[in-house]
Amino acid sequence: MSDQDPTPAATSAPVDPTEFRRVLGHFPTGVTVVAAAPDDRPAGMTVGSFFSISLDPPLVGFCVDHGSSSWPEIEPAGSFSVNVLGSEQSSLSNHFARTAGDRFADVPWHPGATGSPLLDEALAHIECVTEQVVEAGDHWIVIGRVVDLAVHREGMPLLFFQGGYGRFEPEV
Repeated sequence: MSDQDPTPAATSAPVDPTEFRRVLGHFPTGVTVVAAAPDDRPAGMTVGSFFSISLDPPLVGFCVDHGSSSWPEIEPAGSFSVNVLGSEQSSLSNHFARTAGDRFADVPWHPGATGSPLLDEALAHIECVTEQVVEAGDHWIVIGRVVDLAVHREGMPLLFFQGGYGRFEPEV
């Protein structure tokens, strides 16, 4: 064990938020729509921070900004769906990213096992019951226990990279 301070001096300087966003923009993220239907009223939002946590038990998570107007609509349900978008669905991502209006108008969906909306045209869905919500900086980390999941169709995922949408091209 070293007697040195485990915190390098470089970490004491504040990180510029613009530089933070620019650097992390070099890492692509998948694009999903997280949805729920508290009181049978569908609510949803675009999420680019979805991730797998554990196989046993099956847990997934996503992060949501404290300023989100959608999360307070979704959280009371106690469950949610994660709809994985395909590479051709950037307009659907933009639709669920807006802050006003009925996001489910003209979007085909059906209720899943938890009652959460499953988008008919998504590549796949993962349904969860909310296991835990952890505060982390200016975001919450939402952890869900997977109760149902399925692939609906084959396709390439929608990715977000350096401020824009793109797609994955597998090596041949």
